[in-house]
Amino acid sequence: MEESAIFDAVVDIVVGGEYDYYIYDLVPLGHALYYLSMAKVYDEWINRITKLREEMRQHEEMVARIKRQKTTQEDLVLQELQYIKNRINQSSGILTDRQKTAFFFVVVPEEMIILDTQKAAQLFAKFDVPIAGYVVNRVLPSDLAGQDIPAYLQNRIKMQGGYLQEIDKTFGAQVIGRVPELERDVTGLAMIEKLAGLMYGNGRH
Repeated sequence: MEESAIFDAVVDIVVGGEYDYYIYDLVPLGHALYYLSMAKVYDEWINRITKLREEMRQHEEMVARIKRQKTTQEDLVLQELQYIKNRINQSSGILTDRQKTAFFFVVVPEEMIILDTQKAAQLFAKFDVPIAGYVVNRVLPSDLAGQDIPAYLQNRIKMQGGYLQEIDKTFGAQVIGRVPELERDVTGLAMIEKLAGLMYGNGRH
C-alpha cells in the first residue's frame, strides 16, 4: 500500500513538469509493471461498463425518483472508474515514453539475480518499457585474486568472474558499466558523487 502511494505521488510530480530530470528507484517487478498491466485491464473493463450504461440510457423512458437516484450513484461509480483508468493510462504513458523515460537495471553477479533480471527484462519488453542499459554492481577487483586474501574471498572472485562473463553474454552491449564493491551503500550526496566519478569519470568521458 505504501509503495503504491509513493508511486502515485511520483506520477503527480512528473506530470507537474517542474524539473528537468526525475530519478526513481523501484523494484523492477513492482508497481511499474502493475500499472502497465492494469491499464489494459481497466481499458477493457470500463469500456464494457460504459457501453452498457449507454445502452441502458437509450432504452430508459420515464424513471422514478428512486431510480434516478440509483442511476446517479451508478454514474458516480463510473466516473470514479474512469478517473482510475485515466490515471493508470497516464502512468503507463510516462513509463513507456521512449523520448522521456529510460530504465536501467542494476545487476549483481549472482545466479538468482541474473535470472530475475532476465525475467524482469522480458516483462518490460512485453509492455514496451524502454530499457536503456544494465549496470553491474558490487564487483570485486580481479587483482585481489593474486594477493594474500582468505580462501572464501578467492572463491568469490572466481565465482564472480564466471557470472560476469554470463552477464556480458546475456545482456551484451547494453551493459553500460561496472561498479566495484564500495565500503558502504550509496546513500547521501558524497557517495552519489563518488559513484558518478567511478561510472562517468566526473563528466570527462
